[in-house]
Amino acid sequence: MRKTSWAVALVVLPVVFGFKVSAEVFEFEGEMAFEHRQYFQSGTIGQKKSQFSVALEPEFFWQTEEGNTSFTLVPFFRADALDDERTHADIREALLLYYQDHYELRVGVGKFFWGVTESQHLVDVINQTDLVESVDGEHKLGQPMMSVGIESDVGMLDLYLLPYFRERTFSSSDGRLAIPGMAGQPVRYESNHKEWYPGVAGRYSTTLEDWDVGLSGFHGTNRDPYFLSMSGSSAEVSPYYALMTQFGFDVQAIFGDWLWKAEAIRRYSLDTYTAATGGFEFTFIGIVDSQSDLGYLLEYLYDSRGTSAPVAGQNDVFAGLRWALNDIDGTEVLVGGTLDLDNTDSMSLRVEASGRFSNEWSWSLNGWLFDSETENDPLAAVKRDDFFEASVRWYF
Repeated sequence: MRKTSWAVALVVLPVVFGFKVSAEVFEFEGEMAFEHRQYFQSGTIGQKKSQFSVALEPEFFWQTEEGNTSFTLVPFFRADALDDERTHADIREALLLYYQDHYELRVGVGKFFWGVTESQHLVDVINQTDLVESVDGEHKLGQPMMSVGIESDVGMLDLYLLPYFRERTFSSSDGRLAIPGMAGQPVRYESNHKEWYPGVAGRYSTTLEDWDVGLSGFHGTNRDPYFLSMSGSSAEVSPYYALMTQFGFDVQAIFGDWLWKAEAIRRYSLDTYTAATGGFEFTFIGIVDSQSDLGYLLEYLYDSRGTSAPVAGQNDVFAGLRWALNDIDGTEVLVGGTLDLDNTDSMSLRVEASGRFSNEWSWSLNGWLFDSETENDPLAAVKRDDFFEASVRWYF
């Protein structure tokens, strides 16, 4: 499934070699991560329970003396002892930025995040998910693009041209959290242009009194593939990337200790549907007369396709607790779970904790539990993939 993205190189190389080296500012930093995942049981086809990997993400930054032109380069590398597909490299960013007055121009490879909710990000459609990196879809591949930003008194307008599509990364048959029957199957596209079908996107954001509001639109290749059965076999599936048009809305506001947030989309692809996520986070400041804060999160996830939706959040409730110790090490803990209200035997639970040993070293602990006894439920494929993950990061 993995292949070299020459399109990324074609976009990056002219940018890298297109500026003079006599820059006013040049910075270099980065991080190296040592990560171990321990699964509680072997996989559905006997995959191993132990998985160790090392990741490297340096960052190079250059800026002109005038300060209105900069270039950022962020390559990423991971070597994984279990999964060949998780051993991969990517250009997360290779972005030239120029701004003047109220205008911004970006050219190269970039990462852009849209979204406000905790449990899922419906409106976030620019970048492809790097699924081998994390099960929650938070990690993204770099996207070749050109964008223009226009700032005014009534808000911010960002317009994007996306000339190339990135395929989602998936685990191999030897790896964990794999999609059954997909390994080695060909990738299919609706468009004859395949990955070269150009995409366009735009987002308008503004503040209306206490509310931060975003309106977005996208047309191009759907970042979420459909999994279609291969002819003559119901056990084998291949990813199918259909064309998609999506309109999105996101909003959040803070009222005292309350943070209210919501996202909604209307998507037109192989199927047409509406999806929404909304809820709140209430924070107790200084619990038990201490310096730490405790936040309670509650969100509802909706998808108009109902139980036929190929996603976990179609009539679900997410609830969680966020504990911020507010100590010198920045220690935080998040515990959250999602329950399917249609199939109450379908649920997932996650635990995330992180902090610092020093300015150069940090730690994180993550855990995921999956449970579903419903055969066609999205969580059924990973119900044997409960795992605990520990990582240490060195910053340089």
